Order: sequence, then structure tokens, then C-alpha cells
Amino acid sequence: MAVIRRGRRFASIDGQEGERRPRLLARRPGLAAAVLVFALIAQACTGAATPEEEGGDDGGGGTTEVKNPGVFVHSLGGEPETLDPAASTDGGFGNRAIIQMYDFLVDLPPDSAVPVPMIATEVPTQENGLVSDDGLTYTFPIREGVTFHDGTDLTADDVKFSWDRVVEMDLPEGQASRLTDIIDETRVVDDFTFEVTLQQPAAYFMTTVVYSPPAAIVSQDAIEANGGVVAGEPNEYMTTNEAGSGPYILEEWERGERLHFLKNEDYWNGAPALDARWEVVDDESVIVVGMQAGDFDLVEPTPQYVAQLQDSDNVCFDESGFLLEPLHLSYNLNIDPDLLPNSDTIPPDFFYDSRVRRAFNLAFDYDAMVNAGLEGFGASGTYLPPGVLGWSEDAPKYEQDLAESERLFRESGWWDRGFEVSVLVEEANPTFLPVGLILKDNIEAMNPNFRVNVLQVAETQFDEAHGQTPFPYAMWIKNADPFTDPHQFMQTYFHPDGEWGERLGYRNGMEDPDALADVIDRAAASTDVEEREALYGEALQMIYDDPMWLWAADEKNVQIYQCWVQDFVYNPLWIMPRWVFYDK
Repeated sequence: MAVIRRGRRFASIDGQEGERRPRLLARRPGLAAAVLVFALIAQACTGAATPEEEGGDDGGGGTTEVKNPGVFVHSLGGEPETLDPAASTDGGFGNRAIIQMYDFLVDLPPDSAVPVPMIATEVPTQENGLVSDDGLTYTFPIREGVTFHDGTDLTADDVKFSWDRVVEMDLPEGQASRLTDIIDETRVVDDFTFEVTLQQPAAYFMTTVVYSPPAAIVSQDAIEANGGVVAGEPNEYMTTNEAGSGPYILEEWERGERLHFLKNEDYWNGAPALDARWEVVDDESVIVVGMQAGDFDLVEPTPQYVAQLQDSDNVCFDESGFLLEPLHLSYNLNIDPDLLPNSDTIPPDFFYDSRVRRAFNLAFDYDAMVNAGLEGFGASGTYLPPGVLGWSEDAPKYEQDLAESERLFRESGWWDRGFEVSVLVEEANPTFLPVGLILKDNIEAMNPNFRVNVLQVAETQFDEAHGQTPFPYAMWIKNADPFTDPHQFMQTYFHPDGEWGERLGYRNGMEDPDALADVIDRAAASTDVEEREALYGEALQMIYDDPMWLWAADEKNVQIYQCWVQDFVYNPLWIMPRWVFYDK
């Protein structure tokens, strides 16, 4: 099941060439979503301020003295649930520590989604002969001379041991399925050659499996000396320790307070410039004051901090990228009428008619969502996040068109008949709630016979409903999971036989589900980048013509850091910024 994401933890690649530069953000129109007033939204819809200049403001406070020299201090809103690659949860804080301490077969550079060598000295392709003609077998030549933090040598046996360990442990909280869902067999060819055979061709294998927390390479010697591998059971030692070969070595973990990391002086790719400290801070006022005082070098990418920090001379901002978590509203085509709220008057087949779905999409005010709902930190979206393979500025996207929306409602018979429908949203969620309130305002303003009820429920109730099949509401709002390959978005959200396609009954109303399924399946199997881009272009047009979601907006990723941080870079596919790249 897809994981519900609530934090601004991931971003998308900018999609534009050139250096990212720190910018001072002009103040956006403020909005408290829990008390959203649509008169304010209408006013905010006239436009949002844009970044005006680089650097700090002369009127701001703050410090220019470099604090904590020699240590990169990162404030994060939680601590790892585990440090073990075999036990880390999808989206958990453990993943953020793992990418700092461990190596992988391939890496992702700061400015690209294209894998580059890491522990593998070459990235397998069919062109270099390291991927078989049928696309099933990948051969990884292993870098010689790499040592783990315990001083032992890294070989192909360690790579196989690492992946086999995840599969054998198969912990319910872990991510073993990333490997088992696609891998048929792994094999050590010799000390420095590792081979993987897939169950079927998968173009997304490199970026979503090979470069993922469960694929981190651990020291076999260290594991076997500290509890070994027991099927179905976590390793207590690995929960709070590490056995990696990466640029950072865990020095100390002060539970609930901070984690200390030492730079690996013997790192095969050169020692980092700084040690690192992970400060566990979830109090907004402490974070803001800490940034103003220079106590933190980097904080979580939360736009709400911008208004409080934009006048600080020492704080820089980068909003060049987008989150990988588009905001969306679902249409349920698998309705059990006995589960709907009593006030709902729609029949179970209400959303079978594509004209109704398109009418809702055309009624929504996307500009209000960006300018007021996201305080200017966003953009109207197509059905893939910016920068993900297949995304294009020319891809079709919905804009508000009330006349066309009315025409479709009239044509489908609902204009005179009227309806009442409920949409589920997590209570007071600052990004989810505006989607529902804006839609309610837009729909009800069109026709007095239309009514949209925005039902706010506690997080636990939302999660419970989100896990039910059939889904007990006609519509609901959340953000997409932060996938790194277009196949994951397409399979999860748009494929008629994918997770949400089955749960929401796409085949009940989709005009040509087999045609869309064929395009998505062919794109997943192809290893030709240009062919995949073309196929995803076809898919985006098909999804636009026959929408199963209202894609409300893409959120901006706003990185907030001290201006003394040198060469700040960030690739969203890293899960979080990687300290190895920074100096100050």
C-alpha cells in the first residue's frame, strides 16, 4: 500500500539547466488553511509575489559569524526509527541517516536523475554490454580497494549478502518488497563482479531499487559478529549502529536529542569537508530562532518558515525545485452507497461519466490554490511532477473554465438535477484542506443545486478510511507518494489495474482502460529513454482526456540554509540533502 506523506521532505529536480542560486523570497500572501476565507482566496488569486533579488535584506537581523566551524548542523523534525537498511520504513527518518553512512552500487549526482558509478565502476547499460539483450540480467563490476568502517574489504560477496539479508529478514516494517517484487536471482561471479537477474525487464530498476535504502551495502563481517541474520527478526545491534562504507561514520546517538557523525577520513571518494550533527527539533519557534542565531546550517524545507526568516541577513533560500508529492483529489468509481455519508445524494455511478470528472476539474481554481492555498509556493500541475522523466512544460494540464464546466454538467444531466457529495480531508492539514475548500467554493458558486461537504477528520480516522476497500467516500484529498520514476506514479495512480486503479474502480468508467494500460506497461519495460518519454507523453494526454484525479498543484521545495554554506546543492532523489557535498 502507498504510504501517506505529510511532511515537505522530498522535492523534484528543477528540470532546468544551470546553477541553483540562493534567492531572497518576497513575502507571499499568508493563509491559515484551517480558517480559510474564500474572499481572501479570490483576492489572492490576482497574483503572487515573486523572488526579487539575491542575498539578505539590510533591515534583517541574524549573524554573519560562522557558527560550529568544522561541523555541518542539520535540524530535523525527528530521529531514525532504526539505522538498519533491512528495517527502515518507507519514508522514515532512518532512510535519511542511511544515505549518509552507506554506499550503493550506483549514485545520483546533484544535478541529474541519471545514475553514475559508486561502488560499481560502471553503470550497466545495453550499450556497454552490462545489461543483457533481453533486459533481464545486469552485471555490476565492483570497485576494488573500498573498505568498510570496520576496516574490512568490500567485495561482491558483501553486496550479495546485503541484499540477501534484507530478503531473508523480510521485516514487516522494512522494504524487502523493493527487491523481491522485481529480482529473480543474484549471483557473485567473482570477488569483484555482482550479477542480478530480474523477473521481467524494468527500466526503473536502477533508480528505484539499486539506489534505495534496502540496497545499501553492509559489512558481512560486522553483521555476523553482531547477531547475524535471523529470518523475521530485527538485529538489535544494527538498530542503533551501522556497518557501512560511506562518507560518514556514526559516532554517538543521544536519543531524542541528536546524532553525531564523523567524516570518514579514509573514504574511497575523498573525505568530506565537515563532520555532521543531526539535531532533533520539532518546535517551530526553536527552529526559527536557531536559524536566526546561526545554530543550524540547514532546516527542514518548510515554506512557513520563510516569512519569519526572510529578513535575516545570514539565511539563504532556494526554491528552484518542486516536491515529488503533487496534491490531488480522487474520484471514486467503486462506491458502496451504504458507506457514504447520509447527506450524499450521488448514485454509485456518479463518476462513471468522464464528463462529470472533467467538469469538476474545469471548475477548480488552480491559481487560487497556488497563490492562497500554497502562499505562492507552487504551480498548477500535470500528472507527473516537474523534472521526473516524461514531465514536459507542454504536457496538458487543466485550467479553470467555468463555462466549459457548466456545459459538461448540463450535458451529463446534473445541472438541473443537482447533487450533494462529500470529500474527506485530514483535519486542519495546511496543504490538503485548501484543495477541498476551494473546490467547494467553486462548485457551489456555479449552481445553488450543487453542494460539496468538506469533511475534516483526525489523522487516525483519515488513515483508517484510506486503508479501506471499497473506499467509504466519493472523494478524498492527499499528496502523492514521492516516487522517483514515472512508472511508479503511473502504476500506482493511473494504471487501471494498479493499486488505486483497482481500489477506485477505474474500469467501471474509464473510456479505454486497456489502451492506457498498454502504454504504461510498454513504458515500464523499455530501456530506451526517448521511447519512454514518448510513451509517457501519450499517457499524459490520455489521462488528461479521461481524468481519474483532480491534480490540484505541485508544491515548491524551499530549502532554507545559512548563507555561509558553500556550494549548496540538492537532488530530491537523495531523500534529503547529503552533507558530503557541503563546506562552510
